[in-house]
Amino acid sequence: MTQIDETDNDTAQEASGVTERSKRRDLIASTLGNVLEWYEWSAYAVFAPFIAAAMFNPEDPISGLLSTLGVFAVGFLMRPLGGIVFGLVADRRGRKFVLVTTMLMMAGGSLAMAVMPTYQNAGAWASLLLLMVRVIQGFAHGGETATAYTYVAEIAPRRHRGLWGSAVFIAIFGGSVLAYGVAGGVTSIMPDDSVAAWGWRIPFILGAFLALAALYMRRNMGESEVFDEHTTGAEKPAPLPKAQVARTIVLMIAMTSGVTAAHYTWTSYASTYAITQKGMDSGTAFWMTLTAQLIALATLPLWGWISDRVGRRPMMLIFAVLMIALSLPLTAMITSAGWTLLLASAIALVIVAIPGALLSAILSENFPTRIRTRAIGFAYSISVAVFGGTAPYLNALLNSLDVGWLSSVYIIVLCACTGIACFIMKETKGIDLKDA
Repeated sequence: MTQIDETDNDTAQEASGVTERSKRRDLIASTLGNVLEWYEWSAYAVFAPFIAAAMFNPEDPISGLLSTLGVFAVGFLMRPLGGIVFGLVADRRGRKFVLVTTMLMMAGGSLAMAVMPTYQNAGAWASLLLLMVRVIQGFAHGGETATAYTYVAEIAPRRHRGLWGSAVFIAIFGGSVLAYGVAGGVTSIMPDDSVAAWGWRIPFILGAFLALAALYMRRNMGESEVFDEHTTGAEKPAPLPKAQVARTIVLMIAMTSGVTAAHYTWTSYASTYAITQKGMDSGTAFWMTLTAQLIALATLPLWGWISDRVGRRPMMLIFAVLMIALSLPLTAMITSAGWTLLLASAIALVIVAIPGALLSAILSENFPTRIRTRAIGFAYSISVAVFGGTAPYLNALLNSLDVGWLSSVYIIVLCACTGIACFIMKETKGIDLKDA
């Protein structure tokens, strides 16, 4: 498309009342809600050692930690179903409806986490209740993520879609940063036995209250113009070739596999590894990881901006090459000294931020409007469930077997898959989503 086409498109939007100012307001509302959803999700992983002691048999701490991370993985396994179901709803009833609904579900789950009984009070029933809550939240999270990726890409100006799309991963990192900030504060103020007894509930209480503000903002969002024009169109579109759709889904799963595995390893497990395997103080580990995530978060708009100029594929290939080369050295760098976790995590997460900034744009640009949300929900949720949600558990398991280096090999293999997928996929920078 030419610059004239883009200018005419922006003028038409302003004439219809859809100004860039209103879109920015909608972007903020979507992003803040996404921050809180990811905050609650990350808080579970951050406080995993304490949740394990409270919700599982305390006489077997290793088994309890593995069980807690296993529940974390089960929540991820529900995400594909949530992505498909809520994606179907979003493609029929609209993006805003789903974003409000998933916010309600995550808020309810956070409140349940804050008040549920412990293993000491209810025995195995407490563990079962924890599992049920995470299943519900995983279901909601699958729909939330897919719809947020779609919504932000559809309201973004075409020539700035990479930059605007980076807001979704800013929310992901922002939620994680907020969770680590709360964790660092709680563990610094309270002794470990108090955190294990009841302090781990604090982030979930906070999350439930903050969700109310995010819910209010989302209720005032506008619907995606791309979706509105699609649903009001007079012409019935031709059926989509099933083979082509299936091929694109497989390609997107492969493309995101290395991204999700690396992301969840360095955001959800790195601090647990430093604490349980290297003997690092828990407060130090939380603050080092928080600082590393803040550094990575600051780079996200830059990567999105660059992709709007050089394209999506070159940026994705840079990520794959760097992560393949550095996965083993970065993991080996971590010792009991806090600075080692900070340096290793900062480098890894800045690399992970490269594809993270582009995912909203890439995924939305590869699927047509009528199936965009459900296709993204299925492809991305499958990738996250299989390769991302299982990463903390796999890391813990391999380290317990004294073969932790295999975790890095696992990431290297998946990043190779990402690189191969990028060679196959077409460049989509700047396409009109209405014509996709």
